[in-house]
Amino acid sequence: MRRSLKLTSGALAGSVMMTLSGCGSSPITPARIEPALETTFANLAELQVARLHLPQMVAPDFAVTAICRKQAPGANSGAGEWTCALVWPGPNRQMLRDTYDLFVATDGCYVATAAGENLGGPTLIAPDGTQMTNLLYTFEGCFDTT
Repeated sequence: MRRSLKLTSGALAGSVMMTLSGCGSSPITPARIEPALETTFANLAELQVARLHLPQMVAPDFAVTAICRKQAPGANSGAGEWTCALVWPGPNRQMLRDTYDLFVATDGCYVATAAGENLGGPTLIAPDGTQMTNLLYTFEGCFDTT
């Protein structure tokens, strides 16, 4: 009886240790979210400028800077709700600041939605009067969590 109790408690301790060893800090941090968001936003901004027939800008011209924080008090890592401020020079080189609400999943994929109306709504009217989807209003992206 004692031997089986020792084996059972030993197996339990080993199981707990294996479980706890997998519990480290989350790979979902501002340092991973920010560059991914900057790149995705700049690429979409390049497409949006071309679709609106504005003077050409390539993605690096936008020089987007993202500053992200977790919405939960005291947390700054992990999946869930995040808020990110993006600062970038618009097509007329005026510095713009936009805020996005992000939902980040455990696999590093996110959905970003504009929190204000600086970028317009989900649709835009092009200079020629055509209504089009606003690529910068809501978009998705992913980053490496390994």
